Amino acid sequence: MSSPPLTLVSVADYHQRAAQLLPQMVYDYYRSGARDELTLRRNEQQFERLLLKARVLVDVSQVCLSSRILGCSVASPIAVAASAMHKMASPLGEVDTARACGRAGTLMMLSSLSTTSLEEVATAYRETMPSPPLSAESTPLWFQLYVLKDRAFTVSLIRRAEKAGYSALVVTVDAPILGTRESDVRNKFSLPSSLSLAHYSSVLDSTLASGKERGGSGLENFFRDNLDSALVWADIAWIKSITSLKVVVKGVQCAEDAVLSVQAGVDAIIVSNHGARQLDTVPSTIEMLPAIVQAVASALPVYVDGGIRRGTDVLKALALGADAVFIGRPVLWGLAVQGEVGVAAVLSLLNHELEQALKLTGNPS
Repeated sequence: MSSPPLTLVSVADYHQRAAQLLPQMVYDYYRSGARDELTLRRNEQQFERLLLKARVLVDVSQVCLSSRILGCSVASPIAVAASAMHKMASPLGEVDTARACGRAGTLMMLSSLSTTSLEEVATAYRETMPSPPLSAESTPLWFQLYVLKDRAFTVSLIRRAEKAGYSALVVTVDAPILGTRESDVRNKFSLPSSLSLAHYSSVLDSTLASGKERGGSGLENFFRDNLDSALVWADIAWIKSITSLKVVVKGVQCAEDAVLSVQAGVDAIIVSNHGARQLDTVPSTIEMLPAIVQAVASALPVYVDGGIRRGTDVLKALALGADAVFIGRPVLWGLAVQGEVGVAAVLSLLNHELEQALKLTGNPS
């Protein structure tokens, strides 16, 4: 007898259903963390250790979730983080994600390792944005960038993002090499033959397809061959000098680097350990956050990702000084379950949980 259909009322439910639907290699790629996955578990566990203070007899009849993220007006402080290869989860991939984000008034960060071009994603996002849009100043659409050894190619991606109307570049700085995800090595992870990477196809597809031939993960082979492991703070200044877009640094994990981010003149930072996919046994991002917020001293916005699975997690991050939060895997689980509708449902769940948590702690905003 088959089991009854799962009622999906939480991110955990979507995760459980996605695990049933996705091919094992794809699921392992999305789910896994580095090495023993201690930090992967810690990212969630440390949220569980934090407790909320509930205040009573406060007027919470009207709760406002609307926020501003780096000049963009958005429906809530919950934004969608960059994650790779969405077409492994649904046929339309990043287009589904963009449409769900556009309809919800949610900021989306597109991965440069996407299976849909940044131009197509921008079009899909704008076609579904509220009318009139929440943000008249700029589109809440960011492009995540890996800096390659081939700087001319890197510049060409920046120019495409500018032309397509993205409002910020998010430079990932925590990946001078790719951390080892042991499940990817065991699976000899490779991009399914029916898919292609939209931005790096000339240098990446053959490498990604080579996991089985060269051994290990095809993605790890690509990073080893192409990523610029000599990247330093002077290169952030170079990026700022060649683009009109706002520049966000993603992967800050300590107060010292937060201070250097301020000195480098970046527009914002994202406290991130890459979803615990790079270096195992580092602290969770919610543990890092207070010291980084204190070090920045309001000089620039501080965002955080990693381990956020409940609206209460969002509230805890905001209470500890984050200006907004980014979610990654929950979006992938929604995408795997029901494409655009699944992503929209996950965003709605988390926003509803955040609103409920605000009301029950006596916070109208």
